[in-house]
Amino acid sequence: MSRRRFLKVAAGSTTLSLLPSLAWAANWPALDFRFPQDPLLTWFDPTYGAVRDNGRRHLGIDLMAPKLSPVFAIADGEVTRVAQSARAGRYAILDHNDGWQSRYLHLNNDSEGGDSGRADWDLTVADGLEEGARVNAGVQIAFVGDSGNAEGTNSHTHFELHLGSTTVNPWPYLVDSQEVALSRIREARSTAF
Repeated sequence: MSRRRFLKVAAGSTTLSLLPSLAWAANWPALDFRFPQDPLLTWFDPTYGAVRDNGRRHLGIDLMAPKLSPVFAIADGEVTRVAQSARAGRYAILDHNDGWQSRYLHLNNDSEGGDSGRADWDLTVADGLEEGARVNAGVQIAFVGDSGNAEGTNSHTHFELHLGSTTVNPWPYLVDSQEVALSRIREARSTAF
């Protein structure tokens, strides 16, 4: 079974409860979506909507990857927020065309080789990333970490996708864009030899 097929099968039980919102998705504006991390180093599960121990729903997908791995903009956009909070840790928010917004939470707050939680922001976001900056799809914006209430867990980026005031399940976008990125890597490797 291919990885893509496996991921879609694994997500089956999770997506069944989302069918009404998927029907509405046909009316959503298009989003040219790039995979937000290194597709070879990143793995993720269909946890959107899962209920946490404290009763909150998980409104994103955790993209597991080694600490300090690069995080990329999923589409062209404007940085609307670079901040820190107790729960989200260090995070960045980008606004894209047609009301789309991407959010990247639990970004790195540790110095290289340490788990201090007090690293300079240049180990959190890419050089020049600040509110009001324009970014292109695929450009590095940040680094994977475990800040906020993810402190002490495996490093990851909590990734959220929003359309206006609606939180959107990013699972199908992530599966498809990771497969496209992996296909490009396979293609580049096959033509290199």
